[in-house]
Amino acid sequence: MRFSAIISASLISVLLSVSAACSAQVKQYRVRVVNEYPHDVGSYTQGLFIKDGQMYESTGQYGSSTFRKVDLKTGKALRRLDFGSKYFVEGSVAVGDSLYILTWMNNVAFLYDLGTLEYKSTLSYPRQGWGITTDGTNLIASDGSSRLYFLDKDLTVTGTLNVRLHGKALKFLNELEYIDGRIWANVYTTNMIVIIDPESGDVESVIDCTGLLPRKLRTEDTDVLNGIAYDESTGKLYLTGKNWPRIYEVALEEK
Repeated sequence: MRFSAIISASLISVLLSVSAACSAQVKQYRVRVVNEYPHDVGSYTQGLFIKDGQMYESTGQYGSSTFRKVDLKTGKALRRLDFGSKYFVEGSVAVGDSLYILTWMNNVAFLYDLGTLEYKSTLSYPRQGWGITTDGTNLIASDGSSRLYFLDKDLTVTGTLNVRLHGKALKFLNELEYIDGRIWANVYTTNMIVIIDPESGDVESVIDCTGLLPRKLRTEDTDVLNGIAYDESTGKLYLTGKNWPRIYEVALEEK
């Protein structure tokens, strides 16, 4: 199991203080809840995305890893794939009809047909799998470091991007989403999301999601923020976390 899921207050403090000191270069946002929806508290969210108006989610943990076609209004799985106990599923993304599902340390990724959820093949993946998204041409993946990988349809690396916040490497990049020409990334163990220039690797904006999930809804099983989904058809943005009881539709407000 990955290291402690307790939110690192010190890391959040560093990110906020560094960003505040350089606010002229990096925009600061907070989130405002627009709507909230039920989320399965058994979902250890690793990947979240919307394709053609439909939400999909991949969930982790050995013995309980899944991929789900999710009914946003109820939080229930309309379709579900369950993976063997030796697999720890991570991020997921669809390119056309091809669904890619990463694993954490198994050194493989799975390829399915998105429409039928029929298995197509297993692909070699020689690094840790964390998050994955697409810019429409390339797949873009994280491995928990400060580096992002651009991949072709066979998951061959075609380029890399070193991500920096005010010139310093920003580690623990996790779940990814590509929105309006920019890469969004959860920073693992924090309540922070960063917006990255895909050409330079510079963080352009920092989103503080502190307090998104109220304390009264937290239990001992509640884990960290992780899950960004953007609906291109509506412009709506959704966030959730591992074992959270809610998915939130949010809007950004500049600090």
